[in-house]
Amino acid sequence: MKNSIKVVLLLLVGWQVAWAQSTQVVDIPTRPGVTQRFVLITPDHPRAAIILFAGGHGGLRITPEGKFRWGAGNFLVRSRKQFAAQGLTVAVVDAPSDRQKDPYLTGFRQTPQHVQDIRAVIAWLRQKSDLPVWLVGTSNGTKSVAYIATQLPRAKGGPDGIVLTSTILKDPDHRAVLDMALSDISVPVLVVHHKYDDCPLCPPALLGQLMNKLSASPRKQLVLVTGGVERGNPCMPYAHHGFNDVESKVVKKIALWITQPAGKV
Repeated sequence: MKNSIKVVLLLLVGWQVAWAQSTQVVDIPTRPGVTQRFVLITPDHPRAAIILFAGGHGGLRITPEGKFRWGAGNFLVRSRKQFAAQGLTVAVVDAPSDRQKDPYLTGFRQTPQHVQDIRAVIAWLRQKSDLPVWLVGTSNGTKSVAYIATQLPRAKGGPDGIVLTSTILKDPDHRAVLDMALSDISVPVLVVHHKYDDCPLCPPALLGQLMNKLSASPRKQLVLVTGGVERGNPCMPYAHHGFNDVESKVVKKIALWITQPAGKV
């Protein structure tokens, strides 16, 4: 496509960040007349790149200045700088330009168009640097990550690995991660779940089924998280479902698993 890539450079200053970081808003063409926006955080000397998928309807409505009109409290969105502080290039993806109104990504996460959009983001990141690219999703974001991994193997522009956090295991419309062809996923998979997640769509009792269905993954691990503070609706970001008050611990475990593939966390 001839559409130009628009990049807006932002400044990030914070004494608490272990790695110096720069933040950009990036728009790339993906399909005819469609662009995909994401916030890009690049630390000095990154070790891998991750694409973060928020839960809910996924319509972050990122402004040109990098503000989130929705979803700022989502576990992955609010932890994005912590991931960068672990030496990971971070891309926080919005809904594409043709899904910037309700229902945003609802009903769209398991479509060829969504796969095409994210394939373009993966390719853009690989073009910028020779780094492995991982997809990381939380709650409804796991539907995006798992589905893309079933449809797009690494050899065809897919991710190097995926991370599923607070996975949607049940869905009345049969669009849960457990309903997908998980045996088609042939890359490493890390599953992170709070032991006491009370969201009815994410019962920890079904995690064994999830791990068993990941039969083709060359490396997989389940991490059960404890601790934190349960606040509000059990399916919302500041409950155990969103790893409230244990974000830094979860971020470090994920970063370690991605960057040190020989070990477990």
